[in-house]
Amino acid sequence: MDTISKKLSESKGARWTAMIIVSLTMMFGYFFTDVMAPLEEMLTRSQATGGLGWSSEEYGFFSGAYGFFNVFLLLLFFGGIILDKFGIRITGILSTVLMFAGALIKYWAVKNSFEGTMTLPLGIGTYSMQVIWACVGFATFGVGCEIAGITASKIIVKWFTGHELALAMGLQVALSRVGTAAALSVALPFAQRFGGISASVGLGAVMLCIGMISFLVYCVMDKKEDESVATVQTEPEEGFHFSDLKILFTSKGFWLITLLCLMFYAGVFPFLKFATKLMITKYGVSDSLAGLIPAMLPFGTIILTPLFGGLYDKRGKGATLMIIGSILLTLVHIIFAVPLNNWMIAIADMLILGISFGLVPAAMWPSVPKIIPMKLLGTAYAMIFYIQNIGLSLVPILIGKINQANTDAAGIINYTESMYCFTLFGIIAVLLSFWLKAVDKKAGYGLEEPNIKE
Repeated sequence: MDTISKKLSESKGARWTAMIIVSLTMMFGYFFTDVMAPLEEMLTRSQATGGLGWSSEEYGFFSGAYGFFNVFLLLLFFGGIILDKFGIRITGILSTVLMFAGALIKYWAVKNSFEGTMTLPLGIGTYSMQVIWACVGFATFGVGCEIAGITASKIIVKWFTGHELALAMGLQVALSRVGTAAALSVALPFAQRFGGISASVGLGAVMLCIGMISFLVYCVMDKKEDESVATVQTEPEEGFHFSDLKILFTSKGFWLITLLCLMFYAGVFPFLKFATKLMITKYGVSDSLAGLIPAMLPFGTIILTPLFGGLYDKRGKGATLMIIGSILLTLVHIIFAVPLNNWMIAIADMLILGISFGLVPAAMWPSVPKIIPMKLLGTAYAMIFYIQNIGLSLVPILIGKINQANTDAAGIINYTESMYCFTLFGIIAVLLSFWLKAVDKKAGYGLEEPNIKE
């Protein structure tokens, strides 16, 4: 780590200011990620009744489009290499520009009508051109958002190593969840009041523009601080070399935490894409209130993620926290699968999911620097996010197809099979988390040890 980060890391004001600025950008990114989730009911209405006439399968395909370019074009993986090779400022600016550009394309797509359809190869399906263009915008945004995410993670590791690392990451995640919660609770009433689906998407695009400007402020601060210590003689940090990737690819701990991330997030984020309509269809919640129940999840993690992160900093037990969170995730989806249709059960289940969603990220993300050296950290986070994006892309498509197959003649969806699918992800996450704890004990990563060094 260079001299500036060593010096500034001793100043609480400096490191927390950096965290807040970067977190603001990510908060707006997460708002845009989930701004369409509460609008599924409007999207699948006929155009005559104010909707866009999308099918459940088209909505699932669109939801999965977030990770298409990251997964199939390997753009997220290359983004991690760019981050390690060219640094935080260049990568961060690139990612925020991509986020804003993708948002503009998506807004244009939902704002306008298009003629015709497109049949995709390999039997993927046939979709309207409006869906295709919305997917292009969402996929472009997804590249920027994921690269911004790994950049933010590396920034926090840079400033907080040896200090409140898990707490800082927990707060950054918490602020991101504010964006998710705002999207789930605000997007539907905003669309109903201000002109439909495009209004909420446009609001998200404006936020991303503000987030892009916020990151530029961080870049100016970072550059000035670099220049202020330019005359200080230090031993240069060993740089990134492609041969170093062997360290990454041969690490059992890295692959276990990567697969745990894939399974855990496959059971959370894709579920949120369908949760609002689940509340309406299965639990009889009104359209105007249905988005508020899924919004309880991110609101809960706003408090719990920093709390559990602070616990990890002071007490350790990172692997144990991941085990508990994975068990709770599995329990949640089992409850959603059984025929208990009381809305109070749905609320209680969402609160449990909030605890799970606070536990695992609070322990998982700060554990990566204990396994992988700093010079490879950008690439490591990129690989984790890349594998995660496979789930974020394919799981919504799978769930969309399952829901389409379980829709009756009246348009009512039976969610039992899709909830069983989410339950399976949870079970695998539990097994992986136990395996990770066993490997940590043998390899000595220190996942059960505190982050703050006395």
